[in-house]
Amino acid sequence: MKTVRSRVSVPLLPLLFLLVPGTGCNKPPPPAPDLVARIGAEEIRYGRFEDYVKRTAGDGETVLAGPVLSQLFDQFLDEELLGRLAVDRGLAREGASAAVRRRAIDAMLASGLENPPEEEIAAWYQAHRSELARPERVRLRQILTEDRETAERARREISGGADFTEVARKLSRDPGAASGGFQGELSRDDLPPAFAEVIFALKPGEVSRLVPAEYGFHLFQVVSRSPAEVMPLDEARGEIRERLRQERADRSLAALVEEARRRYNVEVVDRNLPFAYRGSYKRHA
Repeated sequence: MKTVRSRVSVPLLPLLFLLVPGTGCNKPPPPAPDLVARIGAEEIRYGRFEDYVKRTAGDGETVLAGPVLSQLFDQFLDEELLGRLAVDRGLAREGASAAVRRRAIDAMLASGLENPPEEEIAAWYQAHRSELARPERVRLRQILTEDRETAERARREISGGADFTEVARKLSRDPGAASGGFQGELSRDDLPPAFAEVIFALKPGEVSRLVPAEYGFHLFQVVSRSPAEVMPLDEARGEIRERLRQERADRSLAALVEEARRRYNVEVVDRNLPFAYRGSYKRHA
């Protein structure tokens, strides 16, 4: 009697499942090793960031810490977004050079930045008078010699009626000797304490005693004195105007960056950055 062996059929579904693309364990390929961000569908390579750092932070000889690089990377991405925004506003063409896009960004920032009115300048002046306070100051000349003998000779000539500036040109080793030893207008904080005590005790036109130092001997002459005061509005107007314009420019930049961040999707591939990214953009999962 023949034994009949039954055949067991193997289901084909699991096998087909393995053969169909995308239905198995296939994973998307990892990002390219130099891909550091995506702006929409555009891929940003590390070389572009390197060029930005060279333009912004110098020739690369200085080693920058991770937090600094994170901040620079955010600024780099902000500028990329602003460049896109300039293109969308018709201020630059798609594919324009970095220089053209930079000029277009500057044009966006300059839009509406008019000079602040006089009323705003005056109001700022009244609210910030303490910031415009100036301490007592002297206009100062000096003679610097390498040895006591030369310093005493200079003192004798001045006491005998010689002009301080002429003696300084002849005997001083100070870099300002050619201009008669003039040092500019200085406050106490601009001077070493030992020098300040001597200098601020002098009357206009008066010459000091010999003041020794590690590198020689000094003679000082106070040309004139200015009392402590708040800078007058007429003198401060230009500085205040520039401050207010800069504040407006900063607000305009912040608003444009905020608009660009809302408009464009940015994803940072931080695994490819050679520093620990701690910036404000979304990281690649």
